[in-house]
Amino acid sequence: MSFSSLGRCIDFLSREHELVRIKQEVDPDLEMAEIHRRVFEANGPAILFERVKGSKFPAVSNLFGTYERAVKILGRELETVKTLVKLQSEPGEALKSPLKAFQALPGLVHALPRKRPTGSVLDNRAGIEDLPMVRCWPKDGGAFILLPQVCSQNPGRPGIFHSNVGMYRVQLSGNEYAPGREIGLHYQIHRGIGNHHAKALEQGKKLKVSIFVGGPPAHTLAAVMPLPEHLPEPCFAGALAGRRFRYTIKDGYVISLDADFCITGTIAMGTKPEGPFGDHLGYYSLCHQFPYLKVDTVYHRNDAVWPFTVVGRPPQEDSVFGRLIHEMTEPAVPVTIPGVTAVHAVDAAGVHPLLLAKARERYTPYEPKQPRELLTHACAILGSGQLSLAKYLFIAAHEDNPGLDISNEMDFFVHCLERVDFTRDLHFHTSTTIDTLDYSSEGLNTGSKVVIAAAGEKRRTLLTAYPSSGADLPAPFSSPRLAAPGMVVVKGPGFTDYDQAHKEISLLAEMLAAIDSMKGLPLFVIADDPDFAAGDFAAFLWTTFSRSNPSHDIHGAGSFTRHKHWGCRGPLIIDARTKPFHAPPLVNDPEVEKRVDRLGKKGQELYGII
Repeated sequence: MSFSSLGRCIDFLSREHELVRIKQEVDPDLEMAEIHRRVFEANGPAILFERVKGSKFPAVSNLFGTYERAVKILGRELETVKTLVKLQSEPGEALKSPLKAFQALPGLVHALPRKRPTGSVLDNRAGIEDLPMVRCWPKDGGAFILLPQVCSQNPGRPGIFHSNVGMYRVQLSGNEYAPGREIGLHYQIHRGIGNHHAKALEQGKKLKVSIFVGGPPAHTLAAVMPLPEHLPEPCFAGALAGRRFRYTIKDGYVISLDADFCITGTIAMGTKPEGPFGDHLGYYSLCHQFPYLKVDTVYHRNDAVWPFTVVGRPPQEDSVFGRLIHEMTEPAVPVTIPGVTAVHAVDAAGVHPLLLAKARERYTPYEPKQPRELLTHACAILGSGQLSLAKYLFIAAHEDNPGLDISNEMDFFVHCLERVDFTRDLHFHTSTTIDTLDYSSEGLNTGSKVVIAAAGEKRRTLLTAYPSSGADLPAPFSSPRLAAPGMVVVKGPGFTDYDQAHKEISLLAEMLAAIDSMKGLPLFVIADDPDFAAGDFAAFLWTTFSRSNPSHDIHGAGSFTRHKHWGCRGPLIIDARTKPFHAPPLVNDPEVEKRVDRLGKKGQELYGII
């Protein structure tokens, strides 16, 4: 729907009985985040915290906590944007459905930003210390802005049409930041603001940055959209909000006039420690050197509300963002990457560790089909924007099953494992860059990738049960559990180092190579807790792909290296044990959990919700 402010959206949700108000004072240090997690897990309403300890501003979370509520908030504008994307991807659709195309035209009008001299966000000023200091996890290095819209301009071509608005992590307190005067700014090198910062440094200029918080909820979603470089987020934000993005330029800063808050400042020379932070992979991202902002001004509107979310092991509220993004961008995939028919970043695995794709395989159709063109498409995928962060890419031939639903991860894995030939279909990228937030390698931003391609007729039938006899595991492995057809999780000893791991896993590989019945079990995963990892498929995906680095942790029965190509003749083995250098997983504070439990008792505000 077209909301002129966050407050209007909150009023709408209240009328729709999609909002719970917590009137008692709540501590932003861990307690608000724990309440959010509990309500989200219960598919509960949005939460308005009317009294935030240490702050004069109320806060709201869980706005996008359910897909249904997110669709209700975005309203018909969501369908308008989907239509615009489809029309851009398939221009012929306008001729097939002229009425639908005509109805989408207002979206183009709303995409044009509107410059005005002033607006509500400029009515008041505050200090950083006045803001809700939300800290989500016990080991977090301080308070963070959890839904920031960070705006920068191209130093060589300033202005709204050459701006970038992204959701980059902002640390408000802790570490070595001068309280109230400096805040941390965590971004990855390839992101839009990184390009702007690099250009500013080349020109010897300071980069001015604005951080919008709040405003129409569609603006928040626009900040996380993987848009092409030529499309500025304010344009997309206007189309999605059903209302032109209103802004002004003040002291060289872009100011979103509909935001609840706007923090302005310049990126300082040098870096300071940022983090730790409980992140969306389900682990802490650790403390590292990142740029920081010297704060200039904090603006806010009269009725300002501080929005936040909580990230952690999926699913979380950002999982709903992912679903919406997939729906909006799906029609553009075949145009953006010709030959690729579908791409799915797997939320359960932490998004970037695991990517699934379908693509055309048209090479030499008169020969037995095998992955050829698929490998060309795989290179294109791994060279495309945020898809380049993928660590594991499973890619299947579209023609083998055109109706295969790529978002059904188990079905997709079964399809691939029935067809993959591990002697030829594994393709590694070693000593390369991976996601900054991924600690499966021993160095920051460094690791490996693997493409696993599958095309052609079924090569094997997957077993749906572990053999009852003749398949005893060699010590020190035990407790085989079937996570899905053809996929086994086994318990391994505690990981010590890679030399020892190779010795141990060679014993398992020898056993698997010697037993014929293992052909129906092509994938083995070594885990610390097989009961958890095989408990449901989401846990299997998270354990397997967030805790392994392909070049170091992929093994196989009957493995070989020929002309630099590594393969195996028997089952593939992935070592997904916790390594000493891994970041710690996120664990709730039990005392905070007890405090939140009380809010769910009869007569309390969350009774019947948690």
